[in-house]
Amino acid sequence: MQSALRIRSKLPDVGTTIFTVIGQLAAQHDALNLSQGAPNFDPDAKLIDGVTRAMRDGHNQYAPMAGVGALRDALAQKVEQLYGARYDPATEVTVLASASEGLYSAISALVHPGDEVIYFEPSFDSYAPIVRLQGAMPVTIKLSTDHFRVDWDEVAASITPKTRMIIVNTPHNPTATVFGDADIERLSALTRNTGIVVLSDEVYEHVVFDGARHHSMARHRELAERSVIVSSFGKSHHVTGWRVGYCLAPAELMEEIRKVHQFMVFSADTPMQYAFVEALRDPASYLGLAAFYQRKRDLLANALVKSRFELLPSEGSFFMLARFRRFSDERDSDFVLRLIRDARVATIPLSAFYTDGTDSGLIRLSFSKDDATLLEGARRLCTI
Repeated sequence: MQSALRIRSKLPDVGTTIFTVIGQLAAQHDALNLSQGAPNFDPDAKLIDGVTRAMRDGHNQYAPMAGVGALRDALAQKVEQLYGARYDPATEVTVLASASEGLYSAISALVHPGDEVIYFEPSFDSYAPIVRLQGAMPVTIKLSTDHFRVDWDEVAASITPKTRMIIVNTPHNPTATVFGDADIERLSALTRNTGIVVLSDEVYEHVVFDGARHHSMARHRELAERSVIVSSFGKSHHVTGWRVGYCLAPAELMEEIRKVHQFMVFSADTPMQYAFVEALRDPASYLGLAAFYQRKRDLLANALVKSRFELLPSEGSFFMLARFRRFSDERDSDFVLRLIRDARVATIPLSAFYTDGTDSGLIRLSFSKDDATLLEGARRLCTI
C-alpha cells in the first residue's frame, strides 16, 4: 500500500542500524556472529527459575512506575557497597525498560532545543540521534585512532555557554577502553561550577579487565552530584533480551527523568524485576563477570595470534578491535561483507560508530560467545 501522506522525517539520514543489516547477512550466509554484544549462551538457571516463580506468584501486572521497591533497595545497597555512594531508593533510583530507554529518558528530560551535548566517537549509535530529536546539537569529539583516549584539552575547547551535557561511556563500546584517574580529574574540573550534566553510560561496569577498577561516576562524589548513571541488568546477567536496566541520579534530576519514563513505558517488566531482586542477593552473580569475560578475551586473542590482524588492547566490555590495513586497503564496510561471504564470520565495521562514516581500517569483534564459537570464528578469520 502506498500512502498519500507527505512525511517530514525527523531523522532523514538515519536508516536501519548496522546491527540489523549484519545480522540479516550473517543469517543469509550461515555465518558465525561475532558482531553483536549479545551472549549466545544461557543465563544462570536460577535467574530463569526466579522469573517463573514470580509469574506463578502473581507478579504479572504493572510494576510501580519507578520500579519494584525491593529491587530499588537492592540496587541502592549494591551501589553503596561497590562505590561508596548512597542513593535514596525512593527518589534517586529508577528501574527502566533497558539502558537504551534510560539514555533516551535522560537526554529528552534534561536537554532542550538549542542546547549542545558533547560526546565521543566512535560511539554507541543512539547518542547523536536522541540528542537531535530534542532539537539540540550533538558536538562530536573524535578519539584518536592510535589509542582512543579522550583529549580533555579538546573537550575544554568545545565547551560553550550552550553546553548542557557531556556523555561518557566507560568501559567504552566499541573501543574497549576504560577511564583512569586522570580522566576523572579532568572531567571533574571541566564540569565544576557549571550547569553541565554528565550522562554516564556504564552498562559494562562489571566487565573491567586486568585488575583495573571501574570508575563509576558514583565513586566520585563531586561527579555523582551532577551525573546521571545508566546501567544494564541484561549485560550483567547474560539476558540482553529481557530489556531491563536502571538509572541513578540526584533527586532533582531523577524527578525530570521519571516524567519522561512514565510516558514512554511507565514501568519495566514485572517478573524480571523480582528475579533480579533474588540475583542481587548473590554478588557473585555479577562480580565474577570480569574474570569470566577476561578468559574469553584471552581465548579469542590467543586463537588469532597467527592471523594477519593486529589486535588492539581490550581493557573492558565484550569487545576488541582488530586492524586489517596492513593486508587490505578495502573500506571497512566492504571488508566486513567479504568476511561474511568468504570466511562466514560476521563482525562490525568501526565506521558504523561514526556519524560521518570515518574509516580507520578497524573492525569490532565480540567475545560474548561460547568457547566453541570463539575458536571456530578465530579459525575462519585466520584463513583471511
